[in-house]
Amino acid sequence: MPRWVTAIAAVALLLFLAPLVGLAYAAPWAELVGLLDAPETLSAMGLSLQCSLLSAALCVALGLPLATWLAHGDGFLRKVARVVTTLPMVLPPVVGGIALLLAFGPKGVVGAPLEAWFGVELPFTRGAVVLATTYVAMPFFVLTVESGLRSFDPRYVDAATTLGASPWRAFVTVTLPMIAPSLRAGLLIAWARALGEFGATITFAGSFEGRTRTLPLAVYHALESKPAAAIALSIVLLAISAAVLFLLRKKWFPIR
Repeated sequence: MPRWVTAIAAVALLLFLAPLVGLAYAAPWAELVGLLDAPETLSAMGLSLQCSLLSAALCVALGLPLATWLAHGDGFLRKVARVVTTLPMVLPPVVGGIALLLAFGPKGVVGAPLEAWFGVELPFTRGAVVLATTYVAMPFFVLTVESGLRSFDPRYVDAATTLGASPWRAFVTVTLPMIAPSLRAGLLIAWARALGEFGATITFAGSFEGRTRTLPLAVYHALESKPAAAIALSIVLLAISAAVLFLLRKKWFPIR
């Protein structure tokens, strides 16, 4: 391999490594437990865990049927639906938050009927956090599961239906077990994305301590007044991200 390729690769690797080294060097390791034990930190952690798990559950409940439908055809309607589904992945998160606010706000196309008929106000509530994180996380789940479904051999389902299984039973007992690695990977990625969401959350749900202030928002606020706490929370999020990558190592890093 040419030396110039190795040199450029080293520079690229340094770009990823330097921030991690800087974070580890600046981390207040001796005070880490005390900083993470603060009431506002524990509140943000609990809220983030609760909302991200609810978001992950919604990604499965809504995303699995959508991924299944997308995987069974390539017509124009499915292509448009795929573009709409993947748009949150490339859309600036703050723009997504504004769009959610305009759609689900008091005068929104969905928010107005919700408030008029059921008295439900979503913006700046815990429900808004779950909705915002689901909006940005679900595309990762849908694309991962759709990829698994497209690589699945449908002859197994055909064999099951030939033996008398209904389409639903064949899907549950044959398809889902065989795409389980894609399901696990999609769920982990979606959960991690929901846990780390910032832009759409702060725009649509705000940052109210104990109500909508998740871990990323707590990092942002702590950076202004308590930099050590912000670094400690960043270490937590970094550790979670590393753990997710470790769990996905067989899916994303098959080379030994």
